[in-house]
Amino acid sequence: MSGINKVILVGHLGKDPEVRHLDSGVSVATFPLATSETYNKDNKRIEQTEWHNIVMWRGLADIASKYLKKGKLVYIEGKLRTRHFEDKEKVKKYITEIVADNFTMLGRKTDFETSENISHTDPTPEKIDDQFTKGNEQMEDDLPF
Repeated sequence: MSGINKVILVGHLGKDPEVRHLDSGVSVATFPLATSETYNKDNKRIEQTEWHNIVMWRGLADIASKYLKKGKLVYIEGKLRTRHFEDKEKVKKYITEIVADNFTMLGRKTDFETSENISHTDPTPEKIDDQFTKGNEQMEDDLPF
């Protein structure tokens, strides 16, 4: 039996996505995401914030760099990945990241550069334009407001 590695997060971007292009031309976007939860302790409301390292690849990275900005609310699905490296002093360091499979921008229409909330998966580059043009036309007809 194989295992399941699934992460679902809803949180706010800690900064604008940082995009790099590898020698092969592949895009990689990274950014921190804050999730918060509250609980009561001794009749006081306590808020605990957790920071997550998000990584998006290829077309998803390109879309994220165009539409996601610091402070925006986003729903992300992905999987946990832990990698290691050696620092300058040859000490082995570990980092855990969420490799996103898709995301959905949340919040008000005016919170984003586009006029709609759009859900994104990691499409092939040829399908990105179709996703925005056809998807937005359909969504405009379905809006309740």
